[in-house]
Amino acid sequence: MARSAILLLAGLGFSQVNAITLDINDPASIKSATSDIVYDMLKTYYTGNVTGGDQVGLLPQPYYWWEAGAMWGGLVDYSHYTGDSSYDDTVGQAIVSQASPTVDFMMANQHFDLGNDDQVFWALTSMSAAEYQFAVPSGSPSDIYYQLSMNVFNDLASRWNTTQCAGGLKWQFYPENNGYDYKSSIANGGFFQLAARLARYTGNTTYAEWADKTYDWMSAIGFIDANSYAIYDGAGDLQNCSAVDHDQWSYNAATMIHGAAVMYNTTSAEKWLNRTVGLVASANATFFSPYSNATNIMYEHICEESNNCDTDQFSFKAYLSRWMAKSTLMVSDIKSTVQPMLEASAQAAAASCTGGSTGRFCGTKWYTGGWDGSQGVGQQMSALETFQSLLVGSVPVAGTLPN
Repeated sequence: MARSAILLLAGLGFSQVNAITLDINDPASIKSATSDIVYDMLKTYYTGNVTGGDQVGLLPQPYYWWEAGAMWGGLVDYSHYTGDSSYDDTVGQAIVSQASPTVDFMMANQHFDLGNDDQVFWALTSMSAAEYQFAVPSGSPSDIYYQLSMNVFNDLASRWNTTQCAGGLKWQFYPENNGYDYKSSIANGGFFQLAARLARYTGNTTYAEWADKTYDWMSAIGFIDANSYAIYDGAGDLQNCSAVDHDQWSYNAATMIHGAAVMYNTTSAEKWLNRTVGLVASANATFFSPYSNATNIMYEHICEESNNCDTDQFSFKAYLSRWMAKSTLMVSDIKSTVQPMLEASAQAAAASCTGGSTGRFCGTKWYTGGWDGSQGVGQQMSALETFQSLLVGSVPVAGTLPN
């Protein structure tokens, strides 16, 4: 594939009559586009709110438990950014439905899909709900979202493992689950971000100390490149993390960017400013501008061009959009870098939303100038987050614990 040309995917048999239209300078247009995305995503893929459907809060196969939690996080943001509360009851019920008897998302029926990263994704969703004072379902405690976030933090802190690699979280915490002998950046990065956000939300320095500790460990072990700020995937702990997997995924970078930005907003420490700027620059170099005429367009560089993205990976761009946008409110220095990337990516994503039965389902390869024939929850989430990221500066910033 020549790097000098965007492929125009004509002839795929889709209609553009109902295609998403997006004017990135018009909030009404952005809200309309996000509304269409959300409607199609929930109507097509979520049946937990209808008789005879899937379990409340969950998505059907092939979507794993964690991605449902991530999707609800996007819809918490959707409500906050657009002011559309139409789905608030559904979203709140979905989050609380997975709280578990111990109020920490430790769902017994998700044993084989429940790792540190899965649990923390649900906690990052409940953290957003707490920060935005999202509607609480009837019968739940008024601080349920904060309780969930705090309890998951406590679970993860208790699993900090110094037996191998001098620290860090394993990817999985049940020994029988595949990945138990691996320490991953997504588990540790998610914990880092959760700690940072709890530090800001509560003012409790213990959370900030854990954020510091986690970042420092990831850097020392080689998961964070000291020079480029690249975030690598992780390492097997049976080899004491001596052989780092250098794959770079956008959701790993995303978790670290927002965690660092929140730590700067909380502490005003120059090291966190430098880290945030460095992490954004690394993400820009790795996950944007796949071709010379696709400047600032986001892509998942490991799998998109080779058509090897799996169900999870189709959603990764959603988190990069989500957390880069939120980070601009924590660190104003990065806005001039981040905003052009989000704007170009939103326009490109909108051009991909011309497929499927409605003629407006979104594709994966935003740099192609049209729909690439793929669709799913991850594709919808990624477009949604990129669109609504353009509204982040027009709404109140994430709040702190009410007095």
